[in-house]
Amino acid sequence: MSESEFGSAGVFRILKKAGAERVGDDAVVEFKFVLEELGLKIGQKAVELASHAGRRTVKAADIKLAAKTILEK
Repeated sequence: MSESEFGSAGVFRILKKAGAERVGDDAVVEFKFVLEELGLKIGQKAVELASHAGRRTVKAADIKLAAKTILEK
């Protein structure tokens, strides 16, 4: 995988907030990969929703609906 859009420190903090006592470097790398894949799918769906509504601007409601749709699968 190419360079990540997410920084390792931020991903580490997310995992710590989720309750992890310790976080391995391999877990950070894998979590970054998963976040990017999921984020890309949600973003693509949000763009599709905005386009369907006749807009070029993606709004928060598009993101919320896209995330709900993607995460329910």
